Amino acid sequence: MPVPTLSVILITKNESASIDACLASVAFADEWIVVDSASTDDTCERARAFGATVLSTNDWPGFGAQKQRALDRASGRWVLAIDADERVTPELAASIRRAVAAEASVGPGAYELSRLSSFCGRWIRHGDWHPDRVLRLFRRDRGRFSADRVHEHVIAEGAVGRLDGELLHLTMPTLDDALAKMNRYSSEGAAQALAAGKRGGVAAALAHAAWAFVRCYGLRRGFLDGAAGFTVAAYIADGTFWRYRKMAELARSLPIDVGPASPLQ
Repeated sequence: MPVPTLSVILITKNESASIDACLASVAFADEWIVVDSASTDDTCERARAFGATVLSTNDWPGFGAQKQRALDRASGRWVLAIDADERVTPELAASIRRAVAAEASVGPGAYELSRLSSFCGRWIRHGDWHPDRVLRLFRRDRGRFSADRVHEHVIAEGAVGRLDGELLHLTMPTLDDALAKMNRYSSEGAAQALAAGKRGGVAAALAHAAWAFVRCYGLRRGFLDGAAGFTVAAYIADGTFWRYRKMAELARSLPIDVGPASPLQ
């Protein structure tokens, strides 16, 4: 049996409303690997009906480790990593097919894609969210995922190219979705930052949040997206503030370091 040329990998949890359209946008692939985190809807059944291989897990090791699980199951020479709320446009699909059809010695072993995100139904073309280059296509033997619990990324060996076309990111369709995601990500980000030796607090939270807003809305011209641009800048600043506040809260809950343990303890 020939080795698949392209494997698509993604992780899911309760993505019944998105999984069909996501997989349909990458129907040109040879293999689809879905690692599901204990969905309570019919995400797994829908993925299997499409033809995907589904692995169900009950634990949550973080985004990086979960995506590495999917990568470990892939068998294609090339791997495309996407999320359930992302869609590959026809132009991007054509670029991907051309890249994986080339001999390994001809082009790069990894490619960045241009991602265009929406916020509450509005496409965001400025600020921190655009241009947004994400490394998602890579030779399986030349890439792996970082171990980050949140904001994970692909670590690829060798040259990295760029593909034409856009990856559409249909994130946070409502403000309730946005606020729920902010809460999850700020908690994961706080735990990750604390483990890396960083510390938070009110002063740090205010300073970093203010800088995040100025950077997104002013320096990166988020104001060109109108009211949506202001909302996104405020959203990013708010998430930054709560990440640093949660870091301080987590730090207070840690045991006090009293030095090396006594042999008598």
